[in-house]
Amino acid sequence: MAKSLNKNYSTFDKINGKHPLKKAIPSGHIDYDVRCRPGGKVRYFNFDLAREIGLIPKNHPNKLYKELSDKILHTFGLIIINEYDKNNGKVFPVDQIKPNKYMATRYLQLQHKSRTGKTSGDGRSIWNGSFLGNDSKYYDFSSCGTGATKLSPATSKFNKFFESGDPSISYGCGYSEVDEGLETLFFSEVINSYDIKTERALAIIEYKDSMAINVRVHENLLRPSHFFIHLKQNNFSMLENLFNYHCDREVKNKNYLGFPKERDAQLKYFLEKISHTFSHLSAVFEDRYIFCWLDWDGDNILMDGGILDYGSIRQFGLFHAEYRYDDDGRYSTNIKEQKDKARYIVQTFAQMVDYLETGKKKPIQKFANHWSLKLFDKEFAKFKRFLLLKKVGYTEEESQHLIDKHYIIADRFYKQFTYFERRQAARGMKKLPDGITRDAIFCMRDILRELPQYLLNGYEELSTSDFIKIIQSHYASKKDCQVTQYRKKKSWLFQDYFKKLIKHAADFNKQSELEFLLKLSIRSSSINRIEQVTGDSISHIVMMINEQKPRLDPLELHELCVNFSNFLKLDHNLQLVQSLKKKQYNLVKECFEIVREYREGI
Repeated sequence: MAKSLNKNYSTFDKINGKHPLKKAIPSGHIDYDVRCRPGGKVRYFNFDLAREIGLIPKNHPNKLYKELSDKILHTFGLIIINEYDKNNGKVFPVDQIKPNKYMATRYLQLQHKSRTGKTSGDGRSIWNGSFLGNDSKYYDFSSCGTGATKLSPATSKFNKFFESGDPSISYGCGYSEVDEGLETLFFSEVINSYDIKTERALAIIEYKDSMAINVRVHENLLRPSHFFIHLKQNNFSMLENLFNYHCDREVKNKNYLGFPKERDAQLKYFLEKISHTFSHLSAVFEDRYIFCWLDWDGDNILMDGGILDYGSIRQFGLFHAEYRYDDDGRYSTNIKEQKDKARYIVQTFAQMVDYLETGKKKPIQKFANHWSLKLFDKEFAKFKRFLLLKKVGYTEEESQHLIDKHYIIADRFYKQFTYFERRQAARGMKKLPDGITRDAIFCMRDILRELPQYLLNGYEELSTSDFIKIIQSHYASKKDCQVTQYRKKKSWLFQDYFKKLIKHAADFNKQSELEFLLKLSIRSSSINRIEQVTGDSISHIVMMINEQKPRLDPLELHELCVNFSNFLKLDHNLQLVQSLKKKQYNLVKECFEIVREYREGI
């Protein structure tokens, strides 16, 4: 079998810089000559993802053959020949230069003073190409760390071109680091295990001084900011071309089922899709405590709601509502503001759709009460409560029944839950290495896990002091945990609505409340397990990996990532981890000790 697999991996040759987006929006990108970047070594390769999309055969073993390693380096180990190189007369061997040009796309970015996108876009990335997978879906590939383009914030700020790798400028140097790639790898695989859309890491190519090229894959790498740049510039033809390209891609990938042929109907379909997508993603982010820097530019999210650019992504252990990321003195939105930013993105798309429909661009304020925003608000409210019911332990069918038939009770339970979830430390704001925050004090997963157990053991009701003892986190001071009359009322209402929902769900299943509660308790224990991944834990896991002696080879790193993300799924447990070989078992065990330690963090 090995002999038949050690071929030239010709599928990689289809990823060669060509991309249909170039033809669709010729003014929406900058083409760069690229050359092979010497000195690279494959640090990681995602065998499962490569098999899934058909880049390698389905029967390919998890083995990095020399031929495969060479192909990865030849396909993705690239660096652009940028404006600095040309202005300084740099000459490179002809045999190192690829025959096709690779694009850096233009899109809005709030880091740039220009609010119309004339200087912004892919500052250190290129799109490697588009690939038709064996599932008949198209995939986009991009690489981060391939050199400094003219679209980076540094070029805009200092009005000069930079040499790739210039140590005098950090982000503007065009390079990325191995640690960035590893954090993106582990975080994106965890997010993917939650069935949340995200770009995924295909490969990490390491160079000297811990620099890297980090290769990422998704079905469609377009962001709202790719659209908004043409809207801001009143470029109707490019906006129309991009709309047609995007819808065609989504139809081909079977994401726009039933897409109409009439133009007016297409525009309405698109806007309904956008409203659903962004209302649901903002609900998921709140429910999962995922911080994603959503803002007016639509830069940090994909069109389908997928997560990208994990440098500013966090998953909190608690609802740390006041955390703000510090990007060179500019603070991000916080997790509570994400909904409003997602809503504003929908409002901007409403403005865009009207522009495409009428040919006249109206002020954004005209769309403050648009039907798409009313749809957004309705969908967000319902989906947020639906997600809470699933977190409690109800199945999708049970959750939907409770939303459809007992919405008032579900809504009242949601309000008691969020009261405790959003309490913050009395000591106020504090500084972090990457931003500022005010600590949340209560861990609501713990009460969702423990309360069914208490009810099964015959408790009618927990006292408020016992209730608070269960939910208090290590951030909570004695003052934060005071039992007040108001909290007594809130803890009683929480438990009352909790039990009423159980009764209605048991009736729906034609079960006794005790039978149903036992089932709910099992599911809740798995969903609300003690081990919850946070951004802090991912950072420490990457530190642990880098400290391994000898260092993990690409296969060991792949196995660790798979084993780690698999354990987070509801149908996996510690017995599966215990069946691993000793080295992998020890690595996974250490990962989960880290996860447990930082379970309440940022």
